Amino acid sequence: MGPGHEHVLTATGRHRGRLATVLAITIGIAVAEVCGAVVSGSLVLLADAAHLAADAAGIGLSLLAAYVATRPATDRATFGYARAEILAATVNALLLLGMAVFIIVQAARRLAAPTPVSPGLVIVFGVVALAGNGASLFLLRRGQAESMNVRGAFLEVASDTFGALAVIVTGIVVAATGFTRADPIASLAVAALILPRTWRLLRDAVDVLLEASPRGIDLTEVRTHLTALDGVVGVHDLHAWTITSGLPVLSAHVVVDPGVLANGRSAAMLDALQACLAGHFDVGHSTFQLEPASHAGHEPSVCL
Repeated sequence: MGPGHEHVLTATGRHRGRLATVLAITIGIAVAEVCGAVVSGSLVLLADAAHLAADAAGIGLSLLAAYVATRPATDRATFGYARAEILAATVNALLLLGMAVFIIVQAARRLAAPTPVSPGLVIVFGVVALAGNGASLFLLRRGQAESMNVRGAFLEVASDTFGALAVIVTGIVVAATGFTRADPIASLAVAALILPRTWRLLRDAVDVLLEASPRGIDLTEVRTHLTALDGVVGVHDLHAWTITSGLPVLSAHVVVDPGVLANGRSAAMLDALQACLAGHFDVGHSTFQLEPASHAGHEPSVCL
């Protein structure tokens, strides 16, 4: 990565304090909703509590990963432990998928055999959950644009907010009409809120783990910009991937005019290549191998 490329606090790491506060709020709401579900007999409260418990586990993993990610790089872990954030995001998404399946199964059982519900208690606990989720969204509103894990936590809390609204509406409907099947129906709505957001989070995390090209970086466009530089003949073995949120990395073999190497212009060429990436694609970590056209015969394969 070269001199001057120091590892800095990751995007998630900058928001550790807010994540810790949101974790405490989420656990508190979940405990309150479990108590409410036991007293009122409401499935939607229990489902929302289970959802919150999964979210708390995911946020806890994100928080743990944020601390681990600040550990310095070593000879064994050359990028440090920043990738721990992505692993946490993957586990987080899988927990949410499992939670959605649990809610759907329980809701189907309640639809077949409705049980009594105390609507007044359902509404009270729904309001408590809504207030807590609103506070958490306020805390995470900025960090979710910078970090995949904070974004995951933000999306979880957002779905929790809709879940709290579903709890309140369910209580009102049951109180006004006596239609107890509104409880499992609302639980299905909670599950429907979980699935699409979870899928997007899992897809993004898997892309990072598979070292897919970062979103917004078109390698064809990168090659076009690099080959337009004076002295560059061609670019091959071009690869771009993401270490963790906000840390894209790129490497390439750059074929240059013989005069670049012979006249001591290699350093200036590297500066130009890195400035091009940073300016056009916001990639600050890059590795280039400068080589003459004749070097291609010494490589076992030339790709991309």
